[in-house]
Amino acid sequence: MRALKIHFIGVGGTGMGALAGLLKQAGHDVRGSDTALYPPMSTQLEEAGIPVFRGYRPENLDWGPERVVVGNICSKDHVEAAAAAERGIRLESFPSLLADLLLKDRRSLVVAGTHGKTTTSSLVSWLLHSAGADPSFLIGGVPLNIGRGAQLGGGEAFVVEGDEYDTAYFDKGSKFLHYRPTRAILTSVEFDHADIFADLEAVVAAFERFVALIPPEGDLVVAADDVNAMAIAERSARCRVNTYRLAPDRDDEEDRSATYVGRVRVRRGTGRTDVEIFEEGESLGIFSTTLVGDYNLSNLIAAVAICRREGIDAEALRDGARRFRGVKRRQELLGLAAGVRVITDFAHHPTAVRLTVAAIRRRYRNNALHVCFEPRSATSRRAVFQAAYADSFRAASQVYVGPLFAPGKIPEEQRLDPQELARAISRRGTEAHAFADVPALADSVLSHAVPGDTVLLLTCGAFDDLGNRLLRGFGDAVMFSAPSDMPQVNDLVQSYDLPAIEPSPHIDTLVIRDPEGGLAGTVSLLTEGEHALLFNLAIAPERRGEGLGWILADTVLRRARILGASAVYLQTTGAADFFGQKLGFVPTESAAVDPVLRDSPNFIAPDDAVCMVHDLRRRRRR
Repeated sequence: MRALKIHFIGVGGTGMGALAGLLKQAGHDVRGSDTALYPPMSTQLEEAGIPVFRGYRPENLDWGPERVVVGNICSKDHVEAAAAAERGIRLESFPSLLADLLLKDRRSLVVAGTHGKTTTSSLVSWLLHSAGADPSFLIGGVPLNIGRGAQLGGGEAFVVEGDEYDTAYFDKGSKFLHYRPTRAILTSVEFDHADIFADLEAVVAAFERFVALIPPEGDLVVAADDVNAMAIAERSARCRVNTYRLAPDRDDEEDRSATYVGRVRVRRGTGRTDVEIFEEGESLGIFSTTLVGDYNLSNLIAAVAICRREGIDAEALRDGARRFRGVKRRQELLGLAAGVRVITDFAHHPTAVRLTVAAIRRRYRNNALHVCFEPRSATSRRAVFQAAYADSFRAASQVYVGPLFAPGKIPEEQRLDPQELARAISRRGTEAHAFADVPALADSVLSHAVPGDTVLLLTCGAFDDLGNRLLRGFGDAVMFSAPSDMPQVNDLVQSYDLPAIEPSPHIDTLVIRDPEGGLAGTVSLLTEGEHALLFNLAIAPERRGEGLGWILADTVLRRARILGASAVYLQTTGAADFFGQKLGFVPTESAAVDPVLRDSPNFIAPDDAVCMVHDLRRRRRR
């Protein structure tokens, strides 16, 4: 197809910007407009070379686009949509353009369902990518291994997160009806998106139309334990149906109740879970993962199932599952401060809230779980789920209900009542309070959480920067670095004659920020298979002697353990006593280090350096 001139209205949106980048990569002339741009999308658009007009005006179309892309939040009266119509420029929706220009000549793998779409589509994309299949993908989240939610690969497969939300003002059908599925996953079907679906029957009808699109030679992978999903598959599928489930591990007998069955074999104290997955009764081996909760383990089984239908070897899938680091804003650790961990998750439907809270409680059993909930989505702000939410927080120790986001956009008689929700949760035995503003909510969390506790933020938006408010409030928070931190990180480490960090998806960099936004300390971890390299531990000169080095090193060792490393190596020229006495490292020969780590530019070996190793399989006595 010849290159087209394409203009995106609202190009700063996550999905719109990602598609714009893919089309630019495919050779099209892409530009867009938006009112304001913020990282990371502003950075991604700049790096992709996509010009952006600030503000919406008819003259933004004077460059002569052949197609104008309209998002589903854009009305027909939008100034640029109206201008395009007046000029006779073809209006496109996001899904229709994706299908026409990128999916037509590829094998479309669509992940659909009320819950688990982003995690499962991220898993499928990463498993294919790590196995060398070089897939394309477009996801509503960011797989942490890859660092972006969209990629145009050279392989035949294109993984798409299939959203059931409507498409555009001129197309009220679900987005996923455009995605030309060859293979698909159906994770679950419940009533959701109360702003566009009248009831569960309307939701089911949309999924039935989607499933019917899969050709007879295709595959549907469907959750065996979801009654609605199974009924839809039975009524509408014209293709082979593969079922999957996570089964209770009561015995070792073959479970033939689903095509793909997973059984939890080991629950370690390291933040990892081992699942043995069976394909039609035959074991595919043990899959070790950092994913938390039965629902996420089911998502892993579904991802393995569709990758197997793509012909991927089980050994490659086991390796990919072991190295999968999760998805940004899905049970994502924001930081650790004063012994309190702060985690964020996108959950906003009552079922997703219940599953997420329960999963985090199972991982961190021994201390309090403080759950902060922001009623922000079109569904969570409505009273239709008021009663269901009251039952979703039973695993929490204390619940903090934030103010209703943009209440004026919901008719008063349809609004969720945060105060009544807090009272209903309390009546069920979990202390809960509603807050008129986020600063008051943050103050309450800061006054109640103690070392060892976990704070879980549930929001599909920014929650008025609650995560950073809490981490700053606790003080000396260890956090994952942001791209904007890297100049400061490299300045600090180079001041100690350490090398600047070579970017890699296998490197985690942790930082401690001071209250003024400066950098108090940093450390990095390179993980390759079961071995890891700790490097670039540096503390700002004015903060030395406060124990920050121990905090960073101990935290990064915990991270290595969660990522499945069995041994962590380092090189030091003057801190062997510190690493040995404080952290349990012992001297070793450089030749013992994995060659992949030794070949890293971050493995520096001056003549007076001591090579050390920490065996994570042995618990250090404290």
